[in-house]
Amino acid sequence: MALFGTDGIRGLANVDLTAELALDVAVAAAHILVESLGDKSKRPHAIVGQDSRASGEFLEAAVVAGLTSAGVDVYRVGVLPTPAIAFLVAESGADLGVMISASHNPAPDNGIKLFARGGEKLPDSLEAAIEARMGEPWQRPTGAHVGRVIEDASAREKYIAHLLNSLDVSLAGIKVVVDCANGAASFVAPMALEKAGATVIAIANKPDGLNINDGVGSTHLDFLRDAVLKNKADIGIAHDGDADRCLAIDAAGNVIDGDFILAILAQGFKSRGKLNEATVVATVMSNLGFLIAMKDAGINVVKTAVGDRYVLENMLENKYTLGGEQSGHIIMREFAGTGDGLLTALQLIAEMARSKKSLQELSKIMNRFPQVLINVSGVAKEKLDSSTAIKAAVAKYEAELGDAGRILLRASGTESLVRVMVEAQSDNIAKEIAEKLAAVVKEELR
Repeated sequence: MALFGTDGIRGLANVDLTAELALDVAVAAAHILVESLGDKSKRPHAIVGQDSRASGEFLEAAVVAGLTSAGVDVYRVGVLPTPAIAFLVAESGADLGVMISASHNPAPDNGIKLFARGGEKLPDSLEAAIEARMGEPWQRPTGAHVGRVIEDASAREKYIAHLLNSLDVSLAGIKVVVDCANGAASFVAPMALEKAGATVIAIANKPDGLNINDGVGSTHLDFLRDAVLKNKADIGIAHDGDADRCLAIDAAGNVIDGDFILAILAQGFKSRGKLNEATVVATVMSNLGFLIAMKDAGINVVKTAVGDRYVLENMLENKYTLGGEQSGHIIMREFAGTGDGLLTALQLIAEMARSKKSLQELSKIMNRFPQVLINVSGVAKEKLDSSTAIKAAVAKYEAELGDAGRILLRASGTESLVRVMVEAQSDNIAKEIAEKLAAVVKEELR
């Protein structure tokens, strides 16, 4: 089984993801990094950050030890969002970025995400090269050639300044509740929103190492919804553990997911002449309502595999400026090279400020088709594409739905399961078909 999934390495900390493994990955990454340097006399340096998990403390120490033992200088930036690491790598000219985080996963999990020069996620080929080099014999540097550790106390302020530089309008007069998921956004998200002019109420912003994503954040929106209604806020913002996602709640308590956010931003970008080729990049999981809304707005949609890295690859290849996922990963190439939940929040609220419309009004750009997603676990997901019985079942129900629905089956890139997604004009129809397809998947892939 490959070590790297669709979003780096992830697993149960101290069981799947151990200090030894983290050190080995760091050493292998350093070797690949040093070998790729044009100037061999140049001393490579890396940015290393983490979210608020307790296990991040020993994993970060292991990564730092691995990099420095291989001759890489390390700038430690502490608890910051994943996109902050990407930004700092690009801004400082660093050769590598490492983020210790398992994103929206529960506290016992953790992960390692790597960023290449320029702040972009490593391509599959480089991840494979790193994995192939792990555990190999190597000549260890000594004396002045070992790496050094530098504490970067200015990282947080640099990142907040970067976020604020993306705005061309004040957020004054807009009341925001921000759910920081007790994660990496806990310190910077409230500060950035306040400096942008918004009235801010921060919740789930007191991480203790164990409460990250625990009933809060982008995967548990009830907590935010209650706070928005109680405080009569104009908008609620929900981040995940490493703050590369953003979901929202409008003043009436409605969920505004990544499809709505992407649609609102796409319309705004187009109106300001910032949507290159009038095209937005989305994934195969995007709601049918989003696709219809974009067509009505005269905006083309390019669909990729699920995963923000694939969205970004397409954007880079075709010079598109906006893309994202239903899950709330939104990429705006004008401002950043990766999905950034805080940047997304600021830009979404800026659309409210520019238009002088509520989020509820803005979200009328699309009607969301009822969507049912069933995760079928305990199956041989690698056999999904070769099953003729599953293909036949999908074809049968697609014919029944016609243009009034959509079906998508895909093997998870990070877990041992198959995701069955059905969209239809009613919840009942979507649920019925999804359950029937899930049963076929379970039977055929046992």
